[in-house]
Amino acid sequence: MRIAGLQKTTLLDFPGKVACTVFLAGCNFRCPFCQNAEILDGSPDEVAEEEFFAFLERRRGILDGVCVSGGEPLVGDVAPFLRRIRALGYAVKLDTNGAFPDKLKALAAEGLIDFVAMDIKSSPARYPALAGVKCDVQKIKESAAFLLEGSLPYEFRTTCVKPLHRPEDFIYIGQWLAGAKAYFLQNFRQSDAVPAKGLAPFAPAELTAIKSLLLPYIPNVKIRGE
Repeated sequence: MRIAGLQKTTLLDFPGKVACTVFLAGCNFRCPFCQNAEILDGSPDEVAEEEFFAFLERRRGILDGVCVSGGEPLVGDVAPFLRRIRALGYAVKLDTNGAFPDKLKALAAEGLIDFVAMDIKSSPARYPALAGVKCDVQKIKESAAFLLEGSLPYEFRTTCVKPLHRPEDFIYIGQWLAGAKAYFLQNFRQSDAVPAKGLAPFAPAELTAIKSLLLPYIPNVKIRGE
């Protein structure tokens, strides 16, 4: 595994757990609003895999879990990496864009993941524009449907970006993910790593209005940070 970064402690990324977050290099998407674009193809500060596992050995009994993020962790064969994390007694949270449903299901069947956070880029019709590449929306729908079945704890989340998202996008998302147990709106944050220029966060009142569009379909929708 190419480890592009390591956040040694987080109280926010893994619900109910004190965790670390490991960022794996590589992604099949090129979202124009990506906060981690600078690590998608690697990083000058990459962490050696054995160094990472030595860190986990030292933190046993202090950390409860490991968030495996990216990039997109499922681009490669992440199963051996997760097995090593599991062998040390850690719970595993996986961040994914949902483009690899077969891999997601296989990891779940093997018991290698405890929680999944799936990014929802936009309404199905506008997915390629927000993903930055041509993508198979049916595979993304398959991953979402698998999570909606409820065999794994999960959350869906959308980074809300002006002017890329329109109010009607969220109506379509609500219809698509109707009844989801957890769906979060998270506001865009500008940074030097973001590839596209001219993007902006929504005002708090605008996010509240977006939430109101989703509530008829997803009663558990929340704005992250509220």
